[in-house]
Order: sequence, then C-alpha cells, then structure tokens
Amino acid sequence: MIDVKLYEALINFEDSEEAQDYYYQSMDKLTGKYAKDGHEETLREKILRVYATLFCEDTAMENAPYASVDDVADTADRLYIGSVGYDSEHWYRMKHHFPVIDEDNYDRFAALVIVDLNCGMLHDMAVNESKTLVVGEASPLNMTSEQRKNQKTSSISLAGGDI
Repeated sequence: MIDVKLYEALINFEDSEEAQDYYYQSMDKLTGKYAKDGHEETLREKILRVYATLFCEDTAMENAPYASVDDVADTADRLYIGSVGYDSEHWYRMKHHFPVIDEDNYDRFAALVIVDLNCGMLHDMAVNESKTLVVGEASPLNMTSEQRKNQKTSSISLAGGDI
C-alpha cells in the first residue's frame, strides 16, 4: 500500500488532479489490520498511528493511538533532514511547501513523512548518503545555534521497511 506511486502522488498533489485522486483512494483503502476497538484500519489511520508512535511522544494525543491535527501541527516543525545541527534548507515541512498544518492537510503531511521514510527521498538519503530525518526540539527556529548543535538524537528503524 505504501509505494513509490503513493509517494509520487504526495509530491505532485498540488499540481495534479490525478495525483489527488490516487492519494484519496489510497488513504481510504483498508489495510487488513484491526485496531483495538475491532474496526479495520484504513491506510490513513495506520499512517496517523505510526506518525504518532514515531513523533508524538510528548503531545496531548487526545485521539490516541492516532495523531490528530494538533499532534501533527505541534510536531511538524521538529522534523528536518540531515545531521545534528540545523540548516533551514533542510526543514522538512517548509521543504515540502506546508506553510500551515491544518485540518485540510495534516494527514497528507503525516503520510508524506511516513511514505518518504519507506520509499522516497528520505529512504534513499538514508541508504546512500547517511542522512536521516532528525527529530529536533519543539521549535528549532527558536533555538540558539548552540542548542541545535547539542541536541540528542536517536535512530529508529522500520522492520523490513514496512510500517
């Protein structure tokens, strides 16, 4: 379900109705996995659950186990590409033209991050260039250069490349 075609649909979302259609159809597909309450998860729910697991450890998580609009908005500014430190060229949210995270796009942003980790640019960079998605402090733009350099990082891996 998470494949290069979904990644391309996410990257081309703003420019193509075909990409938008593919994205919406993909996100509504059932995954074959069941939530604790017994309902079968859609790909959208699975992505929001995985996003919450990876990035929302200190948010309110009012929609647990799924990331809500607030959870994604509160964590989107922490994500940047590279190594410890901070370079505004690598701020993930802005690199992908998400000036605002809101009800209309929070699930698309979360999907882009998760799909990118699995089969997009982030996956390729990790394999070929040893660059990863870094989860920084709550607001890297408000940190001093020294604070950014002294961040603690930890790596995660997705078993078998599947979420």
